[in-house]
Amino acid sequence: QVQLAESGGGMVQAGDYLRLSCVATGQTFSKYTMGWFRQAPGKEREFVAGVNTWGKLSTYYADSVMGRFNVYRDDAKNTVYLGMLSPKPEDTAVYYCAANEDGNSRSQYGGDYVYWGQGTQVTVSS
Repeated sequence: QVQLAESGGGMVQAGDYLRLSCVATGQTFSKYTMGWFRQAPGKEREFVAGVNTWGKLSTYYADSVMGRFNVYRDDAKNTVYLGMLSPKPEDTAVYYCAANEDGNSRSQYGGDYVYWGQGTQVTVSS
């Protein structure tokens, strides 16, 4: 079984840089597509960003965060990161890390991700 643990959330002002981390246990991290999702109070969970195993072409993003967030992975550390370069108040949510056993995936659908972390709260003030 794979376990995921997010960290790095907190309260920041709009425009301040924030980096979230997700550490995975298990032996097959490098074979997974990793995704970030978020859920704001009263709203449905939504896809944020993903990174698969395709090297330089591995990342993909929701339109709402394109150009503002970066996702990247360090397979040697079993860790995936989400860098929030220019967060906005609308980005306030609980952020979840998730793993897809298909390393070739570019899915933005939560149902394709089998393993989930507990979430980390991000609050962006104006």
